[in-house]
Amino acid sequence: MSKYYNPQRKRNLYDPNSKESFRISRSKIDLFINCPRCFYFDRKLGIGQPPGFPFTLNSAVDKLLKNEFNSYRQRKEAHPLMKEAALIAVPCNHERINEWRDALRGGITYSFPGTNLLITGGVDDVWITQEGELIIVDYKATSKDAEVTIEEDWQISYKRQMEIYQWLFKMNGFKVYPVGYFVYCNGDASKEAFNNRLDFQIKLIPYQGDTSWVDSKIKEIYQCLQSNEFPQKGDDCDFCKYRSAVGEYE
Repeated sequence: MSKYYNPQRKRNLYDPNSKESFRISRSKIDLFINCPRCFYFDRKLGIGQPPGFPFTLNSAVDKLLKNEFNSYRQRKEAHPLMKEAALIAVPCNHERINEWRDALRGGITYSFPGTNLLITGGVDDVWITQEGELIIVDYKATSKDAEVTIEEDWQISYKRQMEIYQWLFKMNGFKVYPVGYFVYCNGDASKEAFNNRLDFQIKLIPYQGDTSWVDSKIKEIYQCLQSNEFPQKGDDCDFCKYRSAVGEYE
């Protein structure tokens, strides 16, 4: 991955004097919450955190799920997971669904008033109820012995992700169902042999989001980007801890 990492990026930097829209993705909002200083280095100075390795198996699960739900979308039918959950809905067949799902080149966007920030997010899926309310859906994949949940401390980022997506659709004038859903796929590693096959147990996990925090957090982000002072470090930021430790010997 090192050949793809540029520690001194010169493009896509925030300019406080520019009136052009500056994209702030859902993941960058999460970065700001975890560590304002790392966010500042990234968005304003071009020094991003070193990237992790891609989860290609997760990407394969994501693609297969999208293909599967697309087949029900085209038929305007409820997926069996929806029926099992007694959820009266079908995959949304909006004309912009592919754009909303394209996090890199599209996504759903909203220009935040009083700033030059364009908030963006690429959803995994959107379902729709009989009343026309949009249900935000996120795919997750893992492999663990215990039953999957979204109650671990580190999974707060999953919940914020869902809430930002719900907020974005609300800001775009859509009626949003208060409960979003995680389609959580858990790989079964208990088999005696692989036999060229990995089975998954799929669980639909509901989550009632709270979007009340999003506006104030974006205002904080704007103030941070407008400032010429380094913001505080995250309380538990491993990158900041590493820089501080190395700095004692340099």
